[in-house]
Amino acid sequence: MKEMWFKILCFLAVATLTAAGETCHSNDLKGLASFRAGIRSDPSARMQKWTGRGCCSWEGVTCDNETGRVTELNLPGLFTSDDVPVQTSMIGSLSPSITLLTSLQVIDLSGLIGLMGEIPPMIGSRLPGLRKLALSGNKFEGLLPESIGELSELQELYLSENSLTGSIPGSIGNLKGLRILDLQSNRFSGAIPESITNLSNLERLDLQNNFLTGSIPGGIGDLQSLKELDLSNNSLSGRIPSSVTRLRAVSVVYLDNNQLVGGIPRLLSPDQMPSLGFLRLNDNNLTGKIPYSFGFLSSLQRVSLANNELRGSIPASIGNLRSLTELYLSGNRLSGGLPSSMSQLENLLILSVSNNLIEGPLPHQMEALTNLQTLDLSFNELNFSYIPKWLLKMPSLSRIFLAGCNIQGGVSEDVLITPSPLQELDLSVNRLTGNIPEWIGKLTELYSLNLSLNGLEDKIPSSIMNLANLGVLDLHSNKLAGSLEWAFQIQSRSTGGSLTFLDLSDNRFTGGIEQIGTGMQLDIQYINLSHNLIRGRLPDSIGRLESMKSLDLSYNSLDSELPAALGNVSSMESLKLQKNHFTGKIPDEFLKFKNLKKLDLSSNSLEGRIPYGEPLIDFPRASYSGNKDLCGAPLEPCQP
Repeated sequence: MKEMWFKILCFLAVATLTAAGETCHSNDLKGLASFRAGIRSDPSARMQKWTGRGCCSWEGVTCDNETGRVTELNLPGLFTSDDVPVQTSMIGSLSPSITLLTSLQVIDLSGLIGLMGEIPPMIGSRLPGLRKLALSGNKFEGLLPESIGELSELQELYLSENSLTGSIPGSIGNLKGLRILDLQSNRFSGAIPESITNLSNLERLDLQNNFLTGSIPGGIGDLQSLKELDLSNNSLSGRIPSSVTRLRAVSVVYLDNNQLVGGIPRLLSPDQMPSLGFLRLNDNNLTGKIPYSFGFLSSLQRVSLANNELRGSIPASIGNLRSLTELYLSGNRLSGGLPSSMSQLENLLILSVSNNLIEGPLPHQMEALTNLQTLDLSFNELNFSYIPKWLLKMPSLSRIFLAGCNIQGGVSEDVLITPSPLQELDLSVNRLTGNIPEWIGKLTELYSLNLSLNGLEDKIPSSIMNLANLGVLDLHSNKLAGSLEWAFQIQSRSTGGSLTFLDLSDNRFTGGIEQIGTGMQLDIQYINLSHNLIRGRLPDSIGRLESMKSLDLSYNSLDSELPAALGNVSSMESLKLQKNHFTGKIPDEFLKFKNLKKLDLSSNSLEGRIPYGEPLIDFPRASYSGNKDLCGAPLEPCQP
């Protein structure tokens, strides 16, 4: 029945297209009519103009001036109309009859979002002149046909962001003229075919975000025209082939989030990869040392070797990378001191070596890094005792992360001497004592302040409300006390800031909860006040915090009923209110929590029937236990 209706639609489409105008080749006309018949929705109305037999004048269709045959079908989702960019879509399937247009050189149906079906199995044998095939950003599924290898003229193949499955066909190695192969974000599995190393003209190879397994083909280094290689986010294993170092034209290498093992290949001479600008090998299982020859990669601008198992010291040759702007070495087992040659990295903007075994003292020559904006030395063996003044005087430094560096004493007023206004400061997991000083309010550009897991005590200074740009405040696990009113009014003087993250848990705060939601910016997303001494009632004004995703008030002494207005926070994903003295019923409005993934109301004094419905019935009994008068699913049935 479906086949019959499709033929009828094709017949009607051909009838419409042949009503008037110049003659179009019959096969081209039939192929275009079948394509149009397969599209159920075209909001751009581009194909409404396909009338008559003069298909060469239709929008999106280009013909050869001599033969009159259709050579291009260009109907991408993003196009320009009257010099204005337009994003549109199409819903429907790609008719196999598209292969009737045997003179096609370009097919661009990318970014239409709703185009589905399979790539025609005979596309290779029927369209021998195809130079560009762009079907990315749609819903195509099924296999990449073996006949793809017959497209001997193909130069660009874009199939990214679809749902294609199966293995990459070995025949793809026959496409000797291919310059761009983009298969990222599909569901391809199996090994990368060895034949891919035959693509000597390939400039860009992007296979990221698939389910590819096995090792990287050993001959990958034979692709001497390759400029960009991205194999990240697969399940590749084995060692990085030593031939990678022969990729002289490559400027970008992404191999992160795989299961690669072994070390970084030793680079044999200063001539290896002279154009390499971006190197990302993070989140693998790389072992061994960073080779001295690493310094030969003279064009490097951004490097990430983070989250591997690299050991040994950072080679002094790293100072040769004069173009380097970003260096990420965090999450390894690197030891020894930072080499003084780092002072030669005059263009360095970001240096992250956190979570290693780096020892102090820091080489004072680093003060020559006049462009350094972000410095992360957290969780190493530095044993600072205090922050070096020369570090704080670095002219461009605005983001300082020194967590777990054994800094002692009070919060030093030296942080006020930074020439560039501080935007982020992390001194967590140190041995800070005393109070948070009044001068903290002078850091008016501060966006993130983390002083958690220290020994700070006393009340919060009122000057903290001057931090109009504060977005993240983390003071958890100290000995801070007093009322929380300041926390709920912290941006009452704000001129544009927006507090999104507030963690004051594991302290000794007592009151002020009644102000929550009254003076706060309404786009706060995370509040954790657990493990304090907070008393009082939870007010209805909390329902104004409509962007909140996580609220943790557990292990306090709150004794009010649960406000029904809390159900207005429809974005809530985690709600923890256990170990308080909440009374009354669970409001029916809690059924509005459609995004809720975590719930704990246990160990309170709640009573009555649990409102029946999702998501409340989906949580385990432990989420409600310890409320002796509470009943209904998932607890015991209520008594009549």
